[in-house]
Amino acid sequence: MDPITMAVATALVGAMATDAWRRVTDAVVALWRRARPERADGVGAELAGLRDDVLAVRAQPMPDPEAEQALITVWQGRLARLVDGNADVRAELQRLLAEDLTPPLPRAEQEHVTSIRQTAQADRRSKVVQAGDSVIIHGDL
Repeated sequence: MDPITMAVATALVGAMATDAWRRVTDAVVALWRRARPERADGVGAELAGLRDDVLAVRAQPMPDPEAEQALITVWQGRLARLVDGNADVRAELQRLLAEDLTPPLPRAEQEHVTSIRQTAQADRRSKVVQAGDSVIIHGDL
């Protein structure tokens, strides 16, 4: 699971439930127009459907986090296909996340989008190093 596409998909789904949804839609369509212009118009229509779906999920009397997660998963797949190893598009996604998607979210959703969870398993013969930035190791661990 790519953390950038996951963060962007999560923020996108959340932002579609805000008053900034039109601006968010325009920003996402503009990204698609630069990366895959032949799909941009279709993505605009899909985002309108996403907004309807998000609002319907959030209007339920009992919260259904699985329904919202399903929407996030769908968009993560679309974003992964958009990136498809292209570093420039990946950088655009990071910019989109920081400038367009995260700011309109409520504080709790912003924190959810930007949090990172790391897990690792090791047996007694293994060594695991986890870091949120560069790691320099001198000698043996």
